[in-house]
Parts: sequence; structure tokens; C-alpha cells
Amino acid sequence: YILNAIKAKEFYTKDKDYLVMRNQITIVDEFTGRILKGRRWGDGLHQAIEAKEGVTVGSETMTMASITYQNFFLFYKKLSGMTGTALTEAKEFKKIYNLSVDCVPTNKKVNRIDKEDVVYKSLYAKWKAVLYESLSIHEQGRPLLIGTSNVKNSEIVSGLLKEYNIKHSLLNAKPENAANESEIIAQAGRKGSVTIATNMAGGGADIFFCG
Repeated sequence: YILNAIKAKEFYTKDKDYLVMRNQITIVDEFTGRILKGRRWGDGLHQAIEAKEGVTVGSETMTMASITYQNFFLFYKKLSGMTGTALTEAKEFKKIYNLSVDCVPTNKKVNRIDKEDVVYKSLYAKWKAVLYESLSIHEQGRPLLIGTSNVKNSEIVSGLLKEYNIKHSLLNAKPENAANESEIIAQAGRKGSVTIATNMAGGGADIFFCG
């Protein structure tokens, strides 16, 4: 109980690792940015977080059996798949599944420009730079998509833009924002639009540029 209490306090953050919704703790998937309905952390950790946030503490869940994705997929006689990130993990696919990875070329020439990383000494300097860059792009009338790692950061950026009266859309795991996902994505490529999104807009989201 003591270890779980420490973990809950020091390593799990509200609006980053989980949301508090309707007197319940809801887990947020760190990779997709989406809520994991019905999922609970095991071994008493979920109860510790519930106690931390002052919501109703549920019953403890126990893992009766488990299997890794790798071993589960090996039960299939035939395996295939398609993803935009397979090439970088080609060695792992070969080692674990004995599968080769082929790269399908893009239909059109890639016009994306990859710039060097920019590192800041403080979060304040980072968010200040994000704000100034956003203001510059918005003044040019270009559509802008700001990607953040979690709900908390998306709301920080949203707050900064509100201070400058910049109209924008916010897409994160919170129900009031996730409910409008299709509409937010549909308008993200329009002239002058500003969209803030977590990883929800990072996988398989088609953003079309339009006037």
C-alpha cells in the first residue's frame, strides 16, 4: 500500500496519465491520447490513485493470467500488417516474427521539411517560443496544428492562445473535446485555422488543406 501511494503521488499525474470523470479515474493511453474505457491499473495502484483524487475507491483487480502481444501474435499461422512506422523496427519484426518489411513509396513527392530539434532550458521558455511561433504562422493565414504530448499540455497551450484572443479548436481525451473529433479534424486544414491536439490527431488522421 505504501509503495502504491508513493507511485500514485509522484509518478502519475492528473490530465496526463489519467482523467477524473464522473467520480472515476479513467486511464489515458500515452501513445494514442485516447481514454481506455473499462481499464484499471492492477495490484492496488488504481485504488491508490482513486484515494489520491478523493473519488470512490473501487475493488482491487487481480491478474489471473497474462500474455505479451509478441507471444499472442505468434499463435497465428499467418501474419501481416501495415503501418507508417514499420521500417524503423524492421530488425525486431525479423527477429520476433521472422517477417520482412517492405516500404511502399509515397504517391507524390514529400514536401515536408524536417528541421533540427530546438531545446529550451525551461518550460516557460518553451511555451513562450511555441506561442510566438503560433502567432507568426497565424498572422500569415496559414493553418496551424500544434501537437502536445498530453491533455495537461494541450490546455496550457490553449490558455496561452486565449490570452491573445486567438480562436482555436482543442482536441484531447476529455469527453467535451473528443466528442467533436471529426469536426475538429475536418476544419484543421482551413485557411487561418488553429488546432491544438494530443496524439489523437497523430495516427491515421487525414487533414485536407482547403480555403
